[in-house]
Amino acid sequence: MAFNVNALGFGDNVVDRYEHIHTMYPGGNAVNFAVYAKKCGAARSAYMGIFGNDAAAEHVIASLEDEGIELDKCEQMIGENGAARVTVVDGDRVFLGSNEGGIRGDARYVLDRFDLAYMKQFDVVHSGNYCFTERELPKIKAAGVPISFDFSDDSTDEYFEQIAPFVTYAFMSMGDASLEDIKAKLEWVKALGPQIVCASRGSKGSVAYDGENFYEQGIKPVAPEELKDAMAAGDSLLTAFLVTYLSKKKAGECGEAAIRESLDFAAGFAAQTCKIEGSWGHPLVYEN
Repeated sequence: MAFNVNALGFGDNVVDRYEHIHTMYPGGNAVNFAVYAKKCGAARSAYMGIFGNDAAAEHVIASLEDEGIELDKCEQMIGENGAARVTVVDGDRVFLGSNEGGIRGDARYVLDRFDLAYMKQFDVVHSGNYCFTERELPKIKAAGVPISFDFSDDSTDEYFEQIAPFVTYAFMSMGDASLEDIKAKLEWVKALGPQIVCASRGSKGSVAYDGENFYEQGIKPVAPEELKDAMAAGDSLLTAFLVTYLSKKKAGECGEAAIRESLDFAAGFAAQTCKIEGSWGHPLVYEN
């Protein structure tokens, strides 16, 4: 399937080190967005961010190149690449810790006029809670580029109040919350500024809200023998939704049907992600 959408992930890249099998996979919310957009059939897909210069960084860079992701605006610095320690329990990934983004957490990406001119070539720029890009969001919004943002389980109300006014499409995970609480949270976040807000609910599916209607979407079941790893299922869900919805919007379809069809496609795409180890890309065995 092909979509007339140009998508840009801006922010984090990491390796997920699966400690139980001593294997690392490329990942990171912004990187995953770029890769999944490409896999969905986006016309153009790019990533902007900071890499370290260790083996982990080289693995992520090589993996992105293999996927055909545009890396023209990336930077590489001397230091440790972002890395997370992970294990899997009953098909669900469990985070054991991280190095807080490595060099990327110390040296923030500062957008200049040339970066912003590049960003204007895209239909959406996606970032998230662990991307260290918060102070750059006002620049992107002022440039007129729609922003997609993935909030975290530990995003505080103050954080939402600070970030959501710059965001066009807001995503969050609320797997353990009641439907009533989810709808109340979506209404509150929507009032802060975004056009569409969406909460993923794990095995219960997802709920989106556009200010008028709530849209509930169930999961597409995965057979137990096919379930490998739920890592990045949420990233693949939001990416597939956005790529589909933006394609429909550019074609003049942006009503209730467009949202429902995009959520349905996204649920199917996320189900496929759960059938592979890691988020995407080639595994790399590492020593202790």
